[in-house]
Amino acid sequence: MKTSILISLLLLIYASINAQKPRARDIGIPFDGNTGKFNAITDVHGVTVGYSTIISGQGKNVLGKGPVRTGVTAILPRGKTNNPVYANWYTLNGNGEMTGTTWITESGFLETPIMITNTNSVGVVRDAVLKWFVEKHWYKENFWYTYPVVAETYDGFLNDIYGFHVKESNAYEALESAKTGAIQEGNVGGGTGMMCLGFKGGTGTSSRIVKIKDSTYTVGVLVQSNFGAKKNLTIAGVPVGVELKDTLNYELKAPPLHYKQAGDGSIIVVVATDAPLLPHQLKRIAARVPIGVGKVGGRGENGSGDIFIAFSTANSSAFQRTNFAKVDQLPNDLINPLFEATVQAVEEAIINAMVAAETIEGINGNKAYALPHKAVMNVLKKYNRAK
Repeated sequence: MKTSILISLLLLIYASINAQKPRARDIGIPFDGNTGKFNAITDVHGVTVGYSTIISGQGKNVLGKGPVRTGVTAILPRGKTNNPVYANWYTLNGNGEMTGTTWITESGFLETPIMITNTNSVGVVRDAVLKWFVEKHWYKENFWYTYPVVAETYDGFLNDIYGFHVKESNAYEALESAKTGAIQEGNVGGGTGMMCLGFKGGTGTSSRIVKIKDSTYTVGVLVQSNFGAKKNLTIAGVPVGVELKDTLNYELKAPPLHYKQAGDGSIIVVVATDAPLLPHQLKRIAARVPIGVGKVGGRGENGSGDIFIAFSTANSSAFQRTNFAKVDQLPNDLINPLFEATVQAVEEAIINAMVAAETIEGINGNKAYALPHKAVMNVLKKYNRAK
């Protein structure tokens, strides 16, 4: 009997530790479209996601010592298998960085994982990925070259960003921990120190299942969300930011926060699909991402880096060095459901990031508050939009 009770308690503790944080649908926010099993980018078969989260220190910022609120996110299109995928990218406002995109445009292929971190850590993460390739024998050829894809958003309002706390080991941790299934959201990985639409932002994900003729396809999205002015925050079509304009505003106590304009920040969006799309069609998918961003309140402000990449895991034999490849292609006239799925999943992923994010105090006592779930639902009820 005692053994049974002990086992039950241990199971409860384990479940509590590993419990998924509340998501937007869990608290009653309505969305259009049908999701995959995990409502995540990992619903696209083969895609894995890993994180390295760095949180330490509190109080006054001491350069190189912290407080630290940052991290690294890794998205691997085919897990730890090196098999390049068709890809393309798009930018709404270019005040940001995503390395490796020139060759993606030229070649049509994404040959590496996609990494996301903070603005000042792009270089160390890029170099770490190259070293990881060597150690893992990612490329089997004796001679190879590649251009790692590393994107960023700015977390310097909460994080000691000029302390350069992201190290090679953090990139490795994100890559090695990448998994399928349900993934964490909110203050994790590269999203740890991010702020969004007047509240705490971070990492979010969502997916949609669509049927085109006799085939079923998945569109999955992951965002690192760090953009937008509170006055524009819109949830389920409701002006939540206006309604909560005097609720839990950022506490900005020291530079550089006095120089932050409403709307400054960035958003990185990764779109994955198993639909057989070619690079020019994936450009079209990436170009629909801003519609989802706009639905929640993004305006592509001058101080925002809004950069998006889309890839397809279909056509697994497409990448060839010397042989001809035969590939499948979805007709352009049938692509509209994928456009809609992209918009829907982007919208939900951003709100999922905000719902999961927790209040965080960073450098010099600067603070970004979590989205207040109860207050949001009261606003949605006022507009008859609660589930």
